[in-house]
Amino acid sequence: MLSYFPFDHEHFTMAMGVQALGAGCLIEIDTDHYQAEMALKHQLLADDPVYYAQALPRTEELQWEVLELLLPHMADSYPQWFTLRIEQDGWHWHNHLLDEYQEFHPGNGGSLPQAPLEWLGRQVQEDLLLLDGSATAGFPLVAGLLCFPNSWCLDEKLGQSFLAIHDPVPLFAEQIGRSSHLLLQRLKAGRSVWRLNWAFRSTARLDITPRATHEVQQSYAGLTPTTIGEQCFLRVERQTLTRLPRTGGILFTVHTYQTPIAEVAADPMAAHRMARVLATTPAEMLAYKGLTPFVEPLLTYLHTCHTQSD
Repeated sequence: MLSYFPFDHEHFTMAMGVQALGAGCLIEIDTDHYQAEMALKHQLLADDPVYYAQALPRTEELQWEVLELLLPHMADSYPQWFTLRIEQDGWHWHNHLLDEYQEFHPGNGGSLPQAPLEWLGRQVQEDLLLLDGSATAGFPLVAGLLCFPNSWCLDEKLGQSFLAIHDPVPLFAEQIGRSSHLLLQRLKAGRSVWRLNWAFRSTARLDITPRATHEVQQSYAGLTPTTIGEQCFLRVERQTLTRLPRTGGILFTVHTYQTPIAEVAADPMAAHRMARVLATTPAEMLAYKGLTPFVEPLLTYLHTCHTQSD
């Protein structure tokens, strides 16, 4: 089932599309995929923890603040799945979905089996990224648990400023770079925001890091207007930004949802909107998003889905 449909207009727009989170949840639990995605995260981290979880020195306080923010939030939002007891002898966390129990003492790194951000990332489907909250420093990325990226990795971006991270994105600097930077600068504690980001991918693989480039290229073979609906996926990232009240850092969460295009295009209006957005997307953006090798058969398929309803 499609959780989010990111196309509000019938043409490509380069915009942040940020909304106030309000009473919404920072963390979303997709029970249909939770077990499988947690198992995948654990496997990736077991195989190469340094690649998927990294932090610069002196970020422990930031990491602990994120943990102290999200665990009570999750227990309050999803009491059927998570329990948290805060007592003098420590915090007692029970993840009923994973049947895991952990007792720890906030601020005491030795009381958790991993660094705070990595341990927390093993509880949620979201990727968790931490930015230094200083505007003068350019809001650099200082820590992250990144298991389900869309064509990037921590090795490439850790330590870079927010604008430098987005430098490869076509049109970003010219059209929304300044407004994005101002958004971070003006972000207030207790006033989280969220947005959607979209992609079309020719593989169901969630961890699309640079290491997967050859596999992604191989997945283009055999894509035709007949096969593309089942073989390709609409990939939607639900992203949130939160100012941490104590340290001033910024938490960036990314929950990735993906659905076979055939399921989305079963709605003729959705097929029409996707086709219109793709048809008006600049060539350099199609290339950046990895769409150039299969955009033509995808457009043909979407047009067919729409016209069959007439």
